[in-house]
Amino acid sequence: MSQQLPINRIVFEDNHLLVANKLPGELVQGDYTGDIPLLEKVREYIRVTYDKPGNVFTGLIHRLDRPTSGLVVFAKTSKALARMNAIFEQRQVRKTYWALVKGVPRQVSARLEHHLKKDQKKNKSFVVSPGVKGARKAILNYRLLHKSESYSLLEIELETGRHHQIRVQLAAAGMPIKGDLKYGFPRSNPDASISLHARNIDFEHPVSNEKLNMAAPLPEGDKVWRYFTKLEATKE
Repeated sequence: MSQQLPINRIVFEDNHLLVANKLPGELVQGDYTGDIPLLEKVREYIRVTYDKPGNVFTGLIHRLDRPTSGLVVFAKTSKALARMNAIFEQRQVRKTYWALVKGVPRQVSARLEHHLKKDQKKNKSFVVSPGVKGARKAILNYRLLHKSESYSLLEIELETGRHHQIRVQLAAAGMPIKGDLKYGFPRSNPDASISLHARNIDFEHPVSNEKLNMAAPLPEGDKVWRYFTKLEATKE
């Protein structure tokens, strides 16, 4: 049975684009599980809301891993899809992520640089020496936003886009993401998610050329996210 995206999860919408807030553990695109993905929920929302018959065009521009949450951009027209694909390919998009990590970083801000290699069978990436065959350079920048006794809230900006890059680089720096068993956190989150959130996205609208800056609300079901949400609110 099809399921419609709730309107309170739509961060932005016009005739060309729809930006949705993906829940932790939600699929972006269909897979072997048969679970209803975000793509189908967006398509059903458009079909019902605008009374569109037949197969509604819904273009998926980029993805997030199933355990993560946050902003995903969809195109409502083929023109917008082609232009947004070009914007992403030319790296004219600024994305920032928030992550809850174990402990407190030694530096309040830093640039992390590693070489990563993906193991296809294990669906996992590893830090390797630069000379290893298949190794690819991975670079991110982080800064500390808040800390508690057990966790820190980091803001992360990527310079490269590698498989599981944020997860493996933070783990290699001694800061595994909360709930991320695959990369060294000792306990899973109750919903099997990891505490990594695609928080902000900035780009120029593909048709109007308006500068867009969007932010996704943090997940509400986790008490640690709620704690840091309150800290962030007091800062404002």
